[in-house]
Amino acid sequence: MSDNPEEFPEPANLRFLRRLVTALTLTMIFGLVAIFTVLVMRFSTDATIDLPASITLPAGKTATTFTRGPNWLAIVTTDNEILIYDKTGKTLTRTIKITTP
Repeated sequence: MSDNPEEFPEPANLRFLRRLVTALTLTMIFGLVAIFTVLVMRFSTDATIDLPASITLPAGKTATTFTRGPNWLAIVTTDNEILIYDKTGKTLTRTIKITTP
C-alpha cells in the first residue's frame, strides 16, 4: 500500500472546514489591523484642552475635584459645594450646595 496522499481524495466536509478556517483567520487578521489602525488614528491626534492658567477660589475654599464642560468649569470644594465658573475661569456664575441625606 502506498502513502501517496494524491491517491485519496479530500472529503468534502474537510475541504469546507479548511476553507472556513482560512476565511476566519483572514477575517480576524483584517479585524485586528482595523482596530490597531483606529487606535493609532485616535491617539495620534493632537488634542489640546483650553484651560485657564489659574482660577481664584472664594476665601476659605479648597478644591478637591475639577471638571470641564463645553462652556463652563466646575470645582467641587471640601465644603461640599460645586462652584460653576465661565469657560475663562474668571467669573463665578453659580454655587451649588451638596447635601447628603
